[in-house]
Amino acid sequence: MQLGARVLKTGVAIVFSLFLAELLSLPSPVFAGIAAIFAIQPSIYRSYLTIVEQIQGNLIGAVVAVLFGLFFGHHIVAIGIAAIIVIGIMLKLKLNSSLSLALVTVVVIMVYEGNDFLEFSIIRFATVMIGVFASFIVNMIFLPPRYEVKLFRLIQTLQDDIIRWSRLAIRGASEHVSTKKALSKFEKRLSEIESIYDLYKEERQYSKKKRNTQLRRLVVYRQMILTTKKSFELLVRLHKHENEIVHLPIAFQTMLQERLDFLLTYHEQLLLKYTGKLRSEHSKWSVSKHHLNRSEVMEQLIKQIEIEKQREGEEEFSSYHLFYIFSRILDYEENLEHLDTLIVSFRNFHSQDRNEDLEEQFY
Repeated sequence: MQLGARVLKTGVAIVFSLFLAELLSLPSPVFAGIAAIFAIQPSIYRSYLTIVEQIQGNLIGAVVAVLFGLFFGHHIVAIGIAAIIVIGIMLKLKLNSSLSLALVTVVVIMVYEGNDFLEFSIIRFATVMIGVFASFIVNMIFLPPRYEVKLFRLIQTLQDDIIRWSRLAIRGASEHVSTKKALSKFEKRLSEIESIYDLYKEERQYSKKKRNTQLRRLVVYRQMILTTKKSFELLVRLHKHENEIVHLPIAFQTMLQERLDFLLTYHEQLLLKYTGKLRSEHSKWSVSKHHLNRSEVMEQLIKQIEIEKQREGEEEFSSYHLFYIFSRILDYEENLEHLDTLIVSFRNFHSQDRNEDLEEQFY
């Protein structure tokens, strides 16, 4: 079993909240620990939002609990009605994320039947809020979230797999069922990448210079993810027409393979470029004389479509399938070129703002 940073931070937050509650000699410090469990979040920004919502939610729960305790007593039916009212208020104010802890506050306050009920309610509310603040402090200081390295690792490993399967698919060498399973896994990994990107986007920088750098990084990563999606879409199309592609003329197959190999290698080079592993003389990608340029590729496509039109009565593969394949290839190529431009621009303007952890951990 692998223990992630959030699991460790949850344990530390519980310990820290219990320690603070005992240090302040608060009765029943266990409620601070419970609050810490609810308040831990995957990013500092979300922790901040959680604190704001938890303060509002627990204040609503405490006020309703005190009012019901003073006017209707501590009967279990009164506790249930108070909980229903708190739920209604919280849903109306769209404070759903702090609803559970607010209900805990209602119960822990209303079950007490002593004469010092009001003083007890304030102490219970304070105990719960200590747990919330303890989680925020732990999340900010202990193993603070750093999502860029994780995001790049996910993109890089997924792209490596897509490149490997694409090279097999264009040569008709991949096994159909295995490729189908791999495509399903790739789709799930793309969803995970988008989730990590959302968390990375929430990271806040407090200086103007770092904020500008962060915004430029976000643009680069957004294009990096989009380009990976385009390579995935191309792989899906190659998989769908894999059997038909192998029946194309050898010369046309060779042109397709060389073009795709060129683009896949280009993609690998771009990831190297972003991490600073590409030598300065290769900072701008240049096409070898042995490779066809885009207009020449289109000429070859048009010629092949004319040939396929004459065969359409004999073969299931029709000429418009070539348009699908080449539209994916051209779309992929355009996104690679745009990614190249963004990476070069980023490294030119922000060469001093390097992520050393990122550059050291890859390649």
